Amino acid sequence: MNHNYSKTYPISWDQLHRDSRALAWRLLDMDFFKGIVAVTRGGLVPAAIVARELDIHLVDTVCVSSYDWQDRKGEIEVLKSMPNSDEGWLIIDDLVDTGRTAKVVRELLPSAHFATVYAKPAGRPLVDTFITEVSQDTWILFPWDAESQFAQPIIGTR
Repeated sequence: MNHNYSKTYPISWDQLHRDSRALAWRLLDMDFFKGIVAVTRGGLVPAAIVARELDIHLVDTVCVSSYDWQDRKGEIEVLKSMPNSDEGWLIIDDLVDTGRTAKVVRELLPSAHFATVYAKPAGRPLVDTFITEVSQDTWILFPWDAESQFAQPIIGTR
């Protein structure tokens, strides 16, 4: 975890599923989506859930890399773009943090509707729809980055 974060917000698989379904509910009345563009890798799971809930069968990806294995922010690299028109697309990502990745994706698909499950204040203006806002100094620990293990009872830590 990066040392610029003072809080951790762990997300379980169940919570991610509930929050992704809540995002689908929020998008339900916007029935103009011809397909979903998942921002890889974090947007893959929420995009699958939203696609199911909204009965969208056309799902593609934009592949953008901005973190290395030690969570340091590197240069943003577009590994795969979208060659077609951006009209009618719904972009799904797990999180908008600083907005660096979202800005690049917005430039690739400027007319698409951008939705994330979680948003931080710095990146929030770049997305059209989100479910949960967390503070900028919070590290969101997604279930694919964690594993279950024994937790010492509080009484045993004195």
